[in-house]
Amino acid sequence: MFSVEDREEIAATIQQSLTTGALTLGPATKRFEDAYAARHQAPHAIAVASGTAALEIILRAVGVEGREVVVPANTFFATAAAVLHAGGRPVFADVDEHTMALSPESLRAALTKDTAAVVHVHIGGLIASSIVEIAAICADAGVPLIEDAAHAHGSTLDGRYAGSFGVAAAFSFYPTKVITSGEGGMIVTADDRIAEEARIYRDQGKAGFLGNVHVREGYAWRMSEVHAAIGEVHLRRLDEFLAHRARIADRYDAALRSLPVTVLPTPANAVNNFYKYIALLPPGVDRADLKKTLREQHEIGLSGEVYELPLHAQPVFEAYTRGPLPVSEDVCARHICLPLHSDMTDAEADLVVDALAAVLADVVA
Repeated sequence: MFSVEDREEIAATIQQSLTTGALTLGPATKRFEDAYAARHQAPHAIAVASGTAALEIILRAVGVEGREVVVPANTFFATAAAVLHAGGRPVFADVDEHTMALSPESLRAALTKDTAAVVHVHIGGLIASSIVEIAAICADAGVPLIEDAAHAHGSTLDGRYAGSFGVAAAFSFYPTKVITSGEGGMIVTADDRIAEEARIYRDQGKAGFLGNVHVREGYAWRMSEVHAAIGEVHLRRLDEFLAHRARIADRYDAALRSLPVTVLPTPANAVNNFYKYIALLPPGVDRADLKKTLREQHEIGLSGEVYELPLHAQPVFEAYTRGPLPVSEDVCARHICLPLHSDMTDAEADLVVDALAAVLADVVA
């Protein structure tokens, strides 16, 4: 994942930080922010400690305390947890089976006079075409749209980058993501006020880095110079990673046409970074058994789902569950994610397909 040259550059930047004593909110962080903003054609990029922190800061900046926030049921725990930590109440909405992202119909049904914000999640790196309709619904309702872009580094729709459809977006640099800083997150926004609020919130709510006047209930959400050094270098590889992942995804697409699975389509006007390559199994196939057989008989481990259990079925969110969400329940139970990484070989991809074909032949009548 990191070449020798990349590791040497990262080490040199860290050595400089150790020498100067600038270990947080220093020059490496500023360079990473500037480069990320430029790469995603955004006026502002604010580096923080995690993608979860990025989302909570945005929610605090738009003011959700004591009010409802619409969240798709098919997303990671952190999306709804950030709402709670920001003082809001998550309202779970159903998703579209073709994108596994928030559906416009479900959003309309979930909106109330008490809705403070809507969070749209770009599942697996795909920006669903319906984001345009969802943005229009939010605009008509006077409700800010927030993008959970944890999966979507470099992804576009009609030439527009993730982060350009709502008031702000939260990205994650967790080690499994397409690019990483080890740990960390980034807020991308065109809103000057949100950008300024984010800089305040990330540093204990202080009015300025060198002062000690606290104007917000912030937290220690800074990104260290060590993490910024890693992220700055890895970001330069993004185009290379996107091209490689797209090529492996094309190979999967061609091979899976003959198998009894349904692949989530990528529109011609979109760039999908393929953080996850998602396919739906036929009804009745036991996913756990299929994964177990692939692992034990073919030494193929499938990557984690997005997601195995919808949020309204998670025990921790029981108090916020209002009833069944059938599409989320179905797609969460039936999908698999094939292995896909930025240095995967054609031979490895072919092994995955051959193993999957063999196992499906035994379980699908």
